Amino acid sequence: MSEARQVIIIGSGPAGYTAGLYTARAMLDPLMFAGYASGGQLMLTSDVENYPGYPEGVGGPEMMVDLRKQAERFGLEVEDKNVERVDLSERPFKVWVEGEEFSANAIILSTGADAIWLGAEGEAEQKGRGISTCATCDGFFFRDQEVVVIGGGDSAMEEANFLTRFCSKVTILHRREYFRASKVMEERARANPKIEIQTFRVVKRWLSDEKGLTGAILEDPRDGTEYEMSCEGAFIAIGHKPNTGFLEGQVEMDDSGYILHHEHTMTSIAGVFAAGDVVDTRYRQAITAAGMGCEAAIDAEKWLEDNVH
Repeated sequence: MSEARQVIIIGSGPAGYTAGLYTARAMLDPLMFAGYASGGQLMLTSDVENYPGYPEGVGGPEMMVDLRKQAERFGLEVEDKNVERVDLSERPFKVWVEGEEFSANAIILSTGADAIWLGAEGEAEQKGRGISTCATCDGFFFRDQEVVVIGGGDSAMEEANFLTRFCSKVTILHRREYFRASKVMEERARANPKIEIQTFRVVKRWLSDEKGLTGAILEDPRDGTEYEMSCEGAFIAIGHKPNTGFLEGQVEMDDSGYILHHEHTMTSIAGVFAAGDVVDTRYRQAITAAGMGCEAAIDAEKWLEDNVH
């Protein structure tokens, strides 16, 4: 094990790269383990038009390259490797990567949360080409088109209502008769003239042509009857899963596994900070993740100044 670093950042994406930029500029010699799939959810996003500084829009992967280059220019060291486990019981904290042990006086967690996908046939090929998990991010691209939203919770209702600002019609598909959504959210969706609700509908296969998504084959789970439905876009809203398994519950989390903040961006363990979608259950935007990455870096710098000599 080498000498303890001041800061190790676990995870990349807008939160991690921004934390890396700020800690590098603060001369904290940060080391980032970005993961094998570095860049986070934006690596699956074809066009980002709502991030400041890109007047013509930018591809998600291209944007992640820009953020990484900027942070590396100021001294962030990046390893595209996954962290296997950590020991946060004492300082310096220990981090294991591919069997090698590292240590740090402070850790910033920015491992994000992955959207839960249906896993239907043809889905992988249409991710970012008609199938999305973020209406706020991608709804604008479906102006005057017919789209579907899959899900039965508040998120699905909220996504559907939001999409009616752009789309000519929004159909909510749900596998059951009853919804998990609050009555208020469900009634709001039912009252919207642009929204149609279909229950007992499961997506079995996505349909597409050379231009992108064209529809889906749906199944009624009660009797296996199949239906073909046309649509030009689809939004999957069945939840997210935070990437916190490697922590083995060492920091306080909510029932879904999202990390909880205790003081500003600090977790339940002093010296361990968290930023981005691994914390955020509400906004899940690149800009909010980047802002929280900045906060975590400043909080870590201040904490190190006061506690590590």
